[in-house]
This record gives sequence, structure tokens and C-alpha cells, in this order.
Amino acid sequence: MTKSAVPRRHLPSSPFKAPATPPPRHFELGDRITHDEHGLGRVIGVEEGIAVLVDFGQMQKRITSPYSKMTVL
Repeated sequence: MTKSAVPRRHLPSSPFKAPATPPPRHFELGDRITHDEHGLGRVIGVEEGIAVLVDFGQMQKRITSPYSKMTVL
């Protein structure tokens, strides 16, 4: 069975609770991070709520929100 890429819509008349949305992640300049594809890096730029610029040593990448593959160390 395959899972849909689009989450199900919650109807206001539903007797069930709406699924909780995770809080947005915040990154600050200088944060050490790890990325599932690119490895270890350091945040060198922040566009609040939109994207972060990360220096991975060999390259710099602009990673857009949501940051599902990135965590702070």
C-alpha cells in the first residue's frame, strides 16, 4: 500500500482531533547542523522562515523550509 504525499484535510465538523502541526524550526547564525544528504555544516545566513544558507566545507547550499532533513547539533 502506498502513502499519499498530500496530507488529508481535516473537516471542521469531524469529531476527531485535528493532527498536530510541528512547530517551525529556527536556526541562528553559527549553528552547527547535520543534513541527511550533505553532512555536517555551519549556518552562515538566515532568511527567517524561508531558507538558511549552510557552509558544508566544500560547498555552500541554500536550504529552504521545511527543514525535514536538517537538525541542529
